[in-house]
Amino acid sequence: MVKKLWGGRFSKKTDSLVEEFTSSINIDKELAFYDVVGSILHVTVLKEARLISLSEYQKISKGLFEILNEISSGKFIADKSSEDIHSDIQAKLERRIGPVAFKLHTARSRNEQIVFDVKFYCKEQALKTANSLIDLINSIKRLLTENKNIIIPGYTHLQHAQPVSLENYFGAYCQMLSRDFERMIDLSKKIKLFLGSGALAGTPIEASAYEKAIRQVHSRLRLTDKILVKGNSLDNVSDRDFVIEGLSYLAIIGMHLSRLAEDLIIWSTTEFGFIELDDAFCTGSSLMPQKKNPDVLELIRANTAKLYGNLVSVLTMMKGLPLAYNRDMQLDKEPLFNSFNTVKGELKILTKLIPTIKFNKDKISRQLQDESLYATDIAHYLVERGVSFRDAHRIIGNLVKFSLDKKIKIKEMDNEQLQKFSRFLTVDIIKKLIDPRYSVALKKSIT
Repeated sequence: MVKKLWGGRFSKKTDSLVEEFTSSINIDKELAFYDVVGSILHVTVLKEARLISLSEYQKISKGLFEILNEISSGKFIADKSSEDIHSDIQAKLERRIGPVAFKLHTARSRNEQIVFDVKFYCKEQALKTANSLIDLINSIKRLLTENKNIIIPGYTHLQHAQPVSLENYFGAYCQMLSRDFERMIDLSKKIKLFLGSGALAGTPIEASAYEKAIRQVHSRLRLTDKILVKGNSLDNVSDRDFVIEGLSYLAIIGMHLSRLAEDLIIWSTTEFGFIELDDAFCTGSSLMPQKKNPDVLELIRANTAKLYGNLVSVLTMMKGLPLAYNRDMQLDKEPLFNSFNTVKGELKILTKLIPTIKFNKDKISRQLQDESLYATDIAHYLVERGVSFRDAHRIIGNLVKFSLDKKIKIKEMDNEQLQKFSRFLTVDIIKKLIDPRYSVALKKSIT
């Protein structure tokens, strides 16, 4: 068992069940890099505050940089017997440099360490997620470049509505993902890294020592994130708004990806047949040899429930907590890590899947022959000739009903039949208006 960072006032060893129940090392080991960076900052603060000597600083700093190099090279292995990542790194440091490592925890609390690490993690992961969103947007744009001028039926209530260009359709998803990108960038900018909160009440160290240390470490590690000193110490250690906000944004991304997945699933069905998904992104059936299942897209759709659950779990966990830090907050990390990893994984696989989609133009064309898709255009034609929209709506509704009842296409009606509904309707006009390209070209309000 790795030594704890506390224990002097206790007369008994912690029960083994309590050890197991309270341990978070299997979850928070993901924070190792951020924790060591925080420790490098803190030991530099101690040097500037003259709470440790220069030689002590050099020994501790050297040991921490060695651990940081292990993490960066992938050689770092967390000790599962540690209480948490903070204790594990402290123990590793002690084994490297001896008792001088005990001085690292001067004027420091895990309460502050935890929030620093998680904020730092969120800032970086938000930027990585933003980059992955751009990759997916570019992937969609590549698909559109290779499939120019395709027009598909647009739907409302999953019923034929009006023809739309493929560019307009997927452009809607690009807009959603662009908003997601902006939210991720905003999240990273809004999260403020603080030093000097201690357990909750601050530390005896002058702000100038923190400021000098921050400048030194910023330069040495080439950090891009601004780190602050002045702030409310109680709010800092007890704040998890940034976690909740991050989980909310990730849940919204998940919802957008789920909607995209659902459209692709529907389009790939035999009934629709608009697209063919690449074999590399589908699976088969253990019983039915003919099956080609869109399992990847179905799991993206299903993962949204997990993303929503992660958000609700942290909101619920935080709802009744008094100031300042409470151990309940340990439960914020697993849902946070899970949501970031889930969304990043989904973005990565969709970025590869999207450009492989093949469109079945013949099946799409057959769907575009549904004359009801052009009813609004015909009504608008009447409006341009002075008919009120209410009357035009009724006229074309009657025309469509007549077509369905008599099982005769509007395009096949003669002038006499058409002009029973409106004197403005002729065979030539109907042929002109019942055309997908003409219908899309009529829409001037969109870019």
